Amino acid sequence: RSAPPNLPRGRGAPVEGAIPSLVSPAPDVSAAAASGAHRRPTCLVAGGDYAEAVAGITARVLQAGQNVAVVAPTVQEAEQLAATLEPVFGRRVLTVSSALPAREATGLWVTANGGEGVLTIGTPEIALWPLARPALWVVIEEGRRAMKSKQTPTLQVREVVRRRALLERSASILLGPVPTVDSLAKGAAVLETPSRVWPLVEMVDRREDPPGSGILASRTVQAIRAAAKQGGRVFAFVTRRGYAPAFRCVRCRELRRCSECGAGPDRAEVCKRCGAHLGPCVHCGGQRFEPLGAGIGRVVDELGRYLAPQRVGPVGSDRQIIVGSERDLPYVRRSALAVAIDADSLLMAPHYRAEEDAARLLARVVLTVVRGRGHRGIIQTSQPDHRVLAMLRSGHPMDLLQRLGQDRERDRLPPAAELLAVEIVGDVDLVAQDVAGLAANDVQVHGPETGGGRTRWFLQGQSLHPTRVRMRPMVQRWRDAGVKVRVDADPIDL
Repeated sequence: RSAPPNLPRGRGAPVEGAIPSLVSPAPDVSAAAASGAHRRPTCLVAGGDYAEAVAGITARVLQAGQNVAVVAPTVQEAEQLAATLEPVFGRRVLTVSSALPAREATGLWVTANGGEGVLTIGTPEIALWPLARPALWVVIEEGRRAMKSKQTPTLQVREVVRRRALLERSASILLGPVPTVDSLAKGAAVLETPSRVWPLVEMVDRREDPPGSGILASRTVQAIRAAAKQGGRVFAFVTRRGYAPAFRCVRCRELRRCSECGAGPDRAEVCKRCGAHLGPCVHCGGQRFEPLGAGIGRVVDELGRYLAPQRVGPVGSDRQIIVGSERDLPYVRRSALAVAIDADSLLMAPHYRAEEDAARLLARVVLTVVRGRGHRGIIQTSQPDHRVLAMLRSGHPMDLLQRLGQDRERDRLPPAAELLAVEIVGDVDLVAQDVAGLAANDVQVHGPETGGGRTRWFLQGQSLHPTRVRMRPMVQRWRDAGVKVRVDADPIDL
């Protein structure tokens, strides 16, 4: 994982070309990197056009003959960023990803290691590449799920970069609209502009709608019609591609919640977070629930009923009104109006990072809007006073992140404590006794939980390092016995 695909041969040719002088949004970090000095990680709170920010940050570093590595979450975003920066820095820009043929990837690795003043832009795996000491690392949207490996070892890009920068005496910048609670807890500096990070946001309270009113509120439909009439592009965001992600009571119109943990359930009668039986509405005792939100196809059909069907389509259809989910966001730009159909399913997701993830994702949705008169984001919700939505209205994330950090410390959750997930496919009896024996005064063992042919345990404690050391021979013994084992440090989903 940390080596080029093929055996490298020779050395890369020197990279030449003029480098323009640009203004850095983080001048102290750029100056430190240009001089080859280490500096603690810095969170640059920004959104929109990352190419402009990256160009300003790296220009001085490249002028000094130092190398820079930029990590983007996906192949599409890495390629888009590189295509924008190539006219500025020319052949100094190298684009690498897992999508490249092995021979080409190895050739780029050789160039990155042999040149001076090279800007390497790639997907998360380059965080492990043995590059020739980049003086500066730039990590774009470090809190995204794509920035954490799903396979063992389940490494998080920001942690790999933080350790590398410390050992290699480099500087690092974490660039994005909403930093992670983890980065702030590790002592990262914060640079935030006094102006709004994202465009204006309007809340549409779904509690005002009559029962059976559908997935779009009347105010939302009016806003879409007005934007379309003025010739602007409209982006409608759905939280998932499947069925409705949230439900509300037909009688009192309150969102359906688990009475034990408050999570938002799906169509099942058992809570996905805690396993409790859901039963009737916790507010009025009602037995009937209607879906809120929908998949892409259902939203396209409903918008087509309000507007001309030929003007509505999924992302990539080149229609005036487009509908998409999270994986479509890299392809959406310069909207006049962005609509989040159902924010509540994000806020009530069955994991402890739900609010932080919702803040980050909804900010990305609003950032598809180009600033201009009347341009804005609309968020449909039955919780208009929720603290995440208050953050979106303010245009600044730091107050929310500090409060989330305090909540994590109270609940002994990362980054205030540590979690470890052990997931197996195979002989449960062989593993169960060993895992139960890991419990100690400061280590709790939760589980097992079985589903989808897999069995999971969660270990929770202030420090799990001694536990991980104890587990090493156990995991090897389980694997030798034919059990498939996945160990996930600091799991995203519980």
